This record gives sequence, structure tokens and C-alpha cells, in this order.
Amino acid sequence: IRDMMDIARAAGKRVLVDPKGDDYSRYAGATLLKPNRNELREVVGRWTDDDDLARRARTLRDELDLGALLLTRSDAGMSLYDARGVIHEPALAREVYDVSGAGDTVIAAMAVMLAAGSSMTDAMRLSNRAAGIVVAKLGTAVCSLDELAADLRHT
Repeated sequence: IRDMMDIARAAGKRVLVDPKGDDYSRYAGATLLKPNRNELREVVGRWTDDDDLARRARTLRDELDLGALLLTRSDAGMSLYDARGVIHEPALAREVYDVSGAGDTVIAAMAVMLAAGSSMTDAMRLSNRAAGIVVAKLGTAVCSLDELAADLRHT
């Protein structure tokens, strides 16, 4: 992973990572790191409240020279930690059938939106919507552009 990240960064490409394991040092220098609550807790320990979490996220970002940390928080939505601070995006109220692949949807949607020129914040908001669409389906599912556009029209 380190070699791939170095090659991508040398080519001026963004590096988005959906981390695995408890050693995040191998992801140092990533543009975006997207753990879920349990994955982050393994690395930074338990937090007591949102302020404590923000401090731990900032410390991890600083230690690993991360551009941003996107924490997926299940029914609590998402939190984007970057140099400006934190932006919380609430989960969208829907009936949840299956959360399989929701994290994959988030990282894929983030990559597509950033490649299309969206800001990190806008990409997070659309990724949140895409994840909301896939968890409302049975089994591992995808979110099409048409579904995302329809979802946006209904707000």
C-alpha cells in the first residue's frame, strides 16, 4: 500500500483509504482516511464525547499528515475532520434493510465526487445520500447516478 500511495502522490493524485487493521501508520499522507466508529476506536481509543473525539481525530490527522478524516458513524451520520475543523452530516432517516457495503459506497462516492471537482464537504454530503440509498436495499447493493439524482430532487 505504501508503494502505491507514493506512486499516486508523486503523480499528483489524491489517495483515499478505507483503512483496515489497527496500524494506520501505513496510510500516512493520505488525502482522506475513512474509518467507521469501531475501526477508529481500535486506533485512538474510546472517546468520551464529541469534543474528545474531535481532539483524537485532529491528533491522528496531524500524526499521519492526513488531508482529512471521514468518520462514518452509522445511524449518527458522518463527521468530516479537516484543517478547518469538523463538519457533521446527520444520517438520513430511512428504513435500513442491510448495511453491507455502505462503507464501500461512501469511499467510492467520495472518489467519484472529488474526481468530478466537488469539494470535500459536498462529496461527503452526496456520499451520505448514496449510502442511505444502498442501506435501504437488501444485500450488497449499488447506488446509481439516477437514484442519487432522484433522491436529491425529493429534498
